[in-house]
Amino acid sequence: MEIKEFIEKFAEIFDDTDASMLTPTTKFRELDEWSSLTALGVIALADEEFDVELSGTEMRQAKTIEDLFNLITSK
Repeated sequence: MEIKEFIEKFAEIFDDTDASMLTPTTKFRELDEWSSLTALGVIALADEEFDVELSGTEMRQAKTIEDLFNLITSK
């Protein structure tokens, strides 16, 4: 999967955030819609799309969307 496709799937977790607003360097925690529920959505995305389990610690270490992508694809 390319990062562009990952960003599109990442954007689907949010109600009001369009994929066109997101880039690999977007600091996802700074998004207005970011919450513990969207964090769970990212964990579910990793599990469903990549068959990868993310821990809370790993989520906290990631700062950008690209960090998340690299973390998930490296597992």
